[in-house]
Amino acid sequence: MSTNSQRVIVAMSGGVDSSVAAALLVEQDYDVVAMTMRVASGEGREHSDKACCTLDAAHDAKRVADKLAIPHYTINYLERFEREVINDFTSEYLAGRTPNPCSRCNQRVKFGALYEKAIAIGADRIATGHYVRRTDRDGRVALRRGVDAHKDQSYTLAGLAQDQLRRALFPVGELTKAETREYAQRLELATWDKPESQEICFVPNDNYRDFLSGRVGSPKKGPIVSASGEVLGEHHGLMFYTVGQRRGLGIAAPEPLYVLRLDMANNSLIVGPRAESYCANMIVGELSWSGIDEQMEPFECRVQIRAHHAPVPCTVTPNGESAYVEFHNPVDGVSPGQWGVFYDGDEVLAGGIIDAYTLVGELPCTDHAPHSSTQ
Repeated sequence: MSTNSQRVIVAMSGGVDSSVAAALLVEQDYDVVAMTMRVASGEGREHSDKACCTLDAAHDAKRVADKLAIPHYTINYLERFEREVINDFTSEYLAGRTPNPCSRCNQRVKFGALYEKAIAIGADRIATGHYVRRTDRDGRVALRRGVDAHKDQSYTLAGLAQDQLRRALFPVGELTKAETREYAQRLELATWDKPESQEICFVPNDNYRDFLSGRVGSPKKGPIVSASGEVLGEHHGLMFYTVGQRRGLGIAAPEPLYVLRLDMANNSLIVGPRAESYCANMIVGELSWSGIDEQMEPFECRVQIRAHHAPVPCTVTPNGESAYVEFHNPVDGVSPGQWGVFYDGDEVLAGGIIDAYTLVGELPCTDHAPHSSTQ
C-alpha cells in the first residue's frame, strides 16, 4: 500500500510510455490510480496496435495495472472526444486549415475531462507518459523539452493552461525511449516491446480523406491555379490538401509544385514552386503562456511551426490572445491550424494556433483577426 498521501491519476493509453510513468510513480510511493480513456470507436479502431485508446489498449493497460497492483478504470469519453476533438478536426479541415488533434486532445480531454475526473476523486495530480519536463519557477510552471530530443512532445502540450500544468506530472520526461523500454522490460510489463502509436486514434488506417468524406460527403472539385491565376489542373476537394504539400497534386511541371494557399472563397488550390512558398510573418491565436507571464511588449525567441520542425528565430508582438510573429528569415510550410510554439532554449514560453500567414512580397497580415476564414 502507498505511503504517499498524494493521489495521482495516470492516463494509461496502453503503451509502454504511460506504463512506465505509472511504474515510476508507484516506485515513488504515490497513491496511483490508472485510468484509460475510451475515445476511439468504429471499424478498424477497436483492435489496432498502432493507435492508443482502443479496446486492446485498455486491455494492455489493465494487465500493466494488475502487475503494478494498482486500481485500473476505463472511462467512456466517446461523446466528449467527439465534441471536443473530432468535430474540431472536421470543421478545421472544412475551413481550409490543418488541425493537430493530439494537441486538442491534450488540452481538452487528457488535461480537460480527465483532469476534471482527477479533481472529482480527490486526486492531487494527473500524470501521462509524455516526453516532456516541467520547471516550477516564480509561481509558474514552465514546460521544457524532454531529455530524448527525438521523442520530445512539448510542442503538443503547449496549449495547456497554468492550472492544468500545476497538477501535471511527466515521469518519463527525464528518460530516453530506450531507457523507458529497458525499465519496462526489467519490470516485465506486458507493453515493454509494444510498437509506437503512429496513427490518429480515430481515423481508420490513417486515411483521413475517407474519414472526412464519410462525415461530410464528397467535397466539390475545383481548379488548381498558379499564383498568377493560370489553371494547371483540378483538385479533388480543398479539405484534402494542406499548405506546403507537394505530393499528390497530379500536375506535370518542370519543377516540383507546392500548395501555397487554399482559396476557400473561390474553391481554388493555389500552387507554386518552393521559392514562392516562403512566409515573412504569421498570426498566432489562442495563446497559452507557459514559461513567462503574459507579455505586452515585443520579444525575441524561436518558434516551432510543426511537430517535427526545427525552431527558427522570430520577433513576437503580443496583442491580447493573439500575436504577430515576424520571422527573421523567411520560412516555408506555415499552415493555419497547426500550432506555433515559442521557445527559449528548451523551455516553452507560449503557444497558440496559427491563424494566418503572409507570403514573402505580400502585405503583412497585422489586421488579421484570429480564426477568421480569410487566409
